[in-house]
Amino acid sequence: MQPLLACLSAALALACLPAHAQNVALAGILGGKALLVVNGSAPRGVAAGESHLGVQVISVGRDEAVVDRANGRYTLRLGEAPVSVGGNGSNGQRVVLKADTRGHFMSPGLINGRSTQVMVDTGASTVAIGRPDAQRMGLKFEEGQPVMMNTANGTTQGWRMRLDSVRVGDVELRGVDAIVTPQPMPYVLLGNSFLREFQMSRSGDEMVLLKRH
Repeated sequence: MQPLLACLSAALALACLPAHAQNVALAGILGGKALLVVNGSAPRGVAAGESHLGVQVISVGRDEAVVDRANGRYTLRLGEAPVSVGGNGSNGQRVVLKADTRGHFMSPGLINGRSTQVMVDTGASTVAIGRPDAQRMGLKFEEGQPVMMNTANGTTQGWRMRLDSVRVGDVELRGVDAIVTPQPMPYVLLGNSFLREFQMSRSGDEMVLLKRH
């Protein structure tokens, strides 16, 4: 009985351990299987109903796959940034960003489910997106409110709109105000319409955003 009790105890201990988030990307679709890249591993073909490194594939479409792990289901799309899945504790509440060589805090992000590169800008009042990126992401900005903007080339028209969702790391906010600028931008600026929902702290080259609610 003792070995059996020991095994049960070990199993219970493992079950109680917190699930760690994993970065999962869809590298392709091959023969009805999703080619998953988990935490940078080599692509692995996984059919619906099968699992790889704890990530279960629920369904496979033409250019997307639905996966399940720990705290919910996630949709992976071809060509988009890896999605952080699973985990708990800080999941959905905390983002840790590292500064690049220029001191800018940047990260892959998702705008309305479409991948992009974002940069923290505490001096911007709202999230700011260049027109080419907005078009690539399918944002209907021209249906938004026209606004006049001062640029290096003079006054020009931009558009104010509300984004369905902005996701960075494990954190997603909905209904975020944004400005679409007429000129292209190298990345999306995370302004205060996003940042005001977080307590911000910085230590060296690391910035932590902790969701207020």
